[in-house]
Amino acid sequence: MPQTPVLKPHIVLSHEMLLPMEPLLEGAYEVHRLWDYPDRLTFLEGPGRQVQAIVHAGEMVLPRDLLSEMPRLGLIACVSAGYDGVDVPWCRAHGLAVTHSVGLNAGDVADHALGLLLSAWRGIAEGDRRVRAGRWTSMDRMGARHGLRGRKAGIVGLGHIGEAVARRLSAFDVKVAWWGPRAKETEWPRADSLMALARDSDILVVCARPDASNRHLVNAGVIDALGPQGLLVNVSRGSLVDEDALVAALKDGRLGMAALDVFEVEPTPPARWVDVPHTVLTPHMAGATLDSLPAMVNLTLENLRRYFLGEPLASPVAA
Repeated sequence: MPQTPVLKPHIVLSHEMLLPMEPLLEGAYEVHRLWDYPDRLTFLEGPGRQVQAIVHAGEMVLPRDLLSEMPRLGLIACVSAGYDGVDVPWCRAHGLAVTHSVGLNAGDVADHALGLLLSAWRGIAEGDRRVRAGRWTSMDRMGARHGLRGRKAGIVGLGHIGEAVARRLSAFDVKVAWWGPRAKETEWPRADSLMALARDSDILVVCARPDASNRHLVNAGVIDALGPQGLLVNVSRGSLVDEDALVAALKDGRLGMAALDVFEVEPTPPARWVDVPHTVLTPHMAGATLDSLPAMVNLTLENLRRYFLGEPLASPVAA
């Protein structure tokens, strides 16, 4: 007697960067790829009617009108720790659960933040370029830089990543303070405001969780408060920094240095940075290591498993 085929739940990968997950999902799910449907209507009239979960890269925007047209959708599983591309209050109001890989790559992001910071502050990237270009002579190595000991670092957002950055900076004998919109018990002092933190810092490290309320949180005023000897490091999201104001301040000498792993538009146009001095730039790579990525993928798979079995989710986005 022929066996009845087992019907697999339908899920969709939201972005091409998630393609390496497809082989891990195919055994248990019918996997669709959203980028295979440039015409959204074709997707919604086809697999979109069956999809119950979206596996998502949290920084990418998921349009509400797309979600509202998927009648069986119940879960958005973000592989990333961030979920700023998802309108979480709207999802809750419409019965959609949202999960993320909270805290799993915080140490790796903090390590990268320190690498950017050291590279810019001590001129490591500039020294590398100087050696390769044959500009190192017996009379001219490179201008002396300040060390880190005794410097003041301000951390914007003291969550998992911010705390990990603070611990690492403390080991360098750097004086750490922080600011965030909500007070918390911690060993490091909280500034009265972001502006006060910037004025009192040699280095400002942006680690805050992005949302609709803090776009361009680091604006021209904050950048000017950090000043012509200051360094801005951003390992959060490009949206938190007014990038036009940042570029202008670097060109004018009103800001000393910037070290960025994230940008307002990604990939960032290379021409934007050709004539911008005193910068160290990396391609949004801080949280992607061979150690953290498997853990983040596994947590996403666990959230999917639990959702389809009706069990409590492993890492829902906190209310």
